[in-house]
Amino acid sequence: MTTKLGTQTLAAMRLAVICILASVLISSASLAQEVPVFAITPLDSSIKFDVEASVAIKGTFDKWKATLTFTSPDVATGVLDVGIQAATVDTGSSLKNGKLKGPDFFDVVRNPLITFKSTKIVQTGPDTFEVDGDFTIRGVTRSEKLTLAVSGKGTGSGLIKGTLYFDRKDYGMNSGIPFIKIANRVEVNVALKAKRTSGPPVVLKQ
Repeated sequence: MTTKLGTQTLAAMRLAVICILASVLISSASLAQEVPVFAITPLDSSIKFDVEASVAIKGTFDKWKATLTFTSPDVATGVLDVGIQAATVDTGSSLKNGKLKGPDFFDVVRNPLITFKSTKIVQTGPDTFEVDGDFTIRGVTRSEKLTLAVSGKGTGSGLIKGTLYFDRKDYGMNSGIPFIKIANRVEVNVALKAKRTSGPPVVLKQ
């Protein structure tokens, strides 16, 4: 009888432990799902650049992808990750495109991607943000700042517009283009169409 009761007690304890573990796992899974999830659609978005020069040098990139992920509804936990296929640069001029793709500038053969991955997001106003991140071009990575403005707050869908400035010589782009005088500072403009596909809204300061 004692053995039977002991067996029953042990079975009951095991069942209790299993129930507790299952409850914890289900709760953890539920919490993990309670984060904002966004999709960014390239079709409705753009990444452009502009550099002062004696002959206008501005253009866009035809192929790229971007993600915006969060670990909680707190906007400070967001991570913006952008990857651009450098060889898809388009200035409207095959001559300029070829020069920019070459080893003196983007060096697309050895460094096919231009990337930006945020390391810190700080809300500076009701709809504005400063985003510090690692910017990589030509295989050189440096910390740069992207300033953003967001429209459509509270709708679950909106446009993220931002500007990043960098010095091309910091990334080894020291050459010029024959007969064209080029400034060192490059302006990059992003316009990303984002839509929340699941999870709660991002909590912003009012």
